[in-house]
Amino acid sequence: MHVVVVGCGRVGSEIAVTLEAQGHSVSIIDKRKDAFRRLSSNFTGDSIVGFGFDRDTLIEAGITDAGALASVTSGDNSNIMSARVARETFGVPQVVARIYDPRRAAIYERLGIPTVATVSWTTEQVVRRLIPTTLPTDWTDASGGVHLVERTLPGHWAGRRLSGIDESGRFQLSAITRLGTAQVARNDLVGQSGDILHLVVAADALDELEKRLATTTDH
Repeated sequence: MHVVVVGCGRVGSEIAVTLEAQGHSVSIIDKRKDAFRRLSSNFTGDSIVGFGFDRDTLIEAGITDAGALASVTSGDNSNIMSARVARETFGVPQVVARIYDPRRAAIYERLGIPTVATVSWTTEQVVRRLIPTTLPTDWTDASGGVHLVERTLPGHWAGRRLSGIDESGRFQLSAITRLGTAQVARNDLVGQSGDILHLVVAADALDELEKRLATTTDH
């Protein structure tokens, strides 16, 4: 998949290198040419000087072929503008914006733009939102038998009861984060676009969970 990263600071450069190492093609945009010095010497993607909300710059970065965009500059407004242009003008399915002011997060998520607050930001969290087919674990118990994982709700689960995800003894939804606020899962909870799922999963059931989330019919 082709991914566009906006902002080549510590965060953006790490995302670009991580995604390329996973086999994705990557273009990275920054308004300063010297910012690209942060990139690893092994990085083979395109480095483009410009603004991430400029349509011509995005086109040069391959946005028309992109499956994902991450905007992680130092400015909230720039990040949201870049993410919205990618989503609304070019139809990029997976976008994420870095947000410094957590009070804005709920507003932007209502616009369908997943956000990651600076205080909780990690490269892994952003990559997880960009590449929903990956399923890293957030915690594993000492015996290695149980994982905690975080997953963005697939679009086809919106409007459906989230209890349909559970499989007794294999995996269970324990909580969700919706519009920046976490809540314990209930049996009557219905999914909404942008929900982040927090699940308990048996170590040998990660693939089963991924298949369950990918299904379009209740089990």
